[in-house]
Amino acid sequence: MHKFLTLNISTNIETYKSTEPTVVTIGTFDGVHIGHQKIIKRLINTGKLEGLKSIILTFFPHPRMVLQKDSNIKLINTIDERHAILDALGLDYLLIKKFTKEFSRLSAEDFVKQILVEKLNAKKVIIGYDHRFGRNRKADINDLKIFGETYGFDVEEISVQDIDDVSVSSTKIRKALNEGDIAKANSFLGYNFMLNGTVEKGKGLGRKIQYPTANIYIEEDYKIIPKQGVYIVKSVIDGDVLYGMMNIGMNPTVNGSTQTIEVHFFNFNKDIYNKKIQIDLLHRIRDEEKFESVEVLKTQLSKDKGTALDYIAKHHGL
Repeated sequence: MHKFLTLNISTNIETYKSTEPTVVTIGTFDGVHIGHQKIIKRLINTGKLEGLKSIILTFFPHPRMVLQKDSNIKLINTIDERHAILDALGLDYLLIKKFTKEFSRLSAEDFVKQILVEKLNAKKVIIGYDHRFGRNRKADINDLKIFGETYGFDVEEISVQDIDDVSVSSTKIRKALNEGDIAKANSFLGYNFMLNGTVEKGKGLGRKIQYPTANIYIEEDYKIIPKQGVYIVKSVIDGDVLYGMMNIGMNPTVNGSTQTIEVHFFNFNKDIYNKKIQIDLLHRIRDEEKFESVEVLKTQLSKDKGTALDYIAKHHGL
């Protein structure tokens, strides 16, 4: 089991100190997409080859949340989701630095000396050619190389070509999700976009029309929710792989007033209230619509189920 260590500026950061030499990369890594994964695999492989522990230093909250008051940025991953994805890649340590305005004012050299050298015992830093850091983001990779000579660590540059070879970014993924293009988002991520939440009691309409749904409550208000509509989804509950269809929307046919996330699982009738579950989004079927009546809605749901089952049979062999 890999270790998740939270570097909190007021407590743990004072006591954490690596006793082993490390190779480090730095970034927010929202989405841990295929571009990020390329960097992370390089980090891990370097660590194995050179006898260094691999460390990602990441920040939470996202710097834009702290430094831009009007920023309404939504994140692809919750911090727990990011943990799980990075853990699965084989990373040795994930260090989360609490991002504050005070920390943003730390000079570049103080950041290098206090964090990279004294806390992380960095012997190598792998970083993008365009990485900027320190107060007002004034320092660049050339400054980092100079600091490396002073403090005894190497800097390995990820070139523009290496980064451009994977023409993907967290911004592009957020845009795809906002447009409901789950296929594009998933291709950029290298895995299925997920929603993690707790099953709550709803109004029970789905059960009345033979399509009982699990209402999903997501605690983290910074988590991006894709465009409203109907999606084909997958979950694992109590070890069983389940498929279903999910509606994100306002339930306009019954004059709903708030957005809900509701999942109807096929061939499933267990009580899962208050259970925390993960929903993987596979494919988008259609926009949410307002139908003339509940009966017309029920007819459409039957068509949606047929579409979903055909998709699942074709792409997942069921």
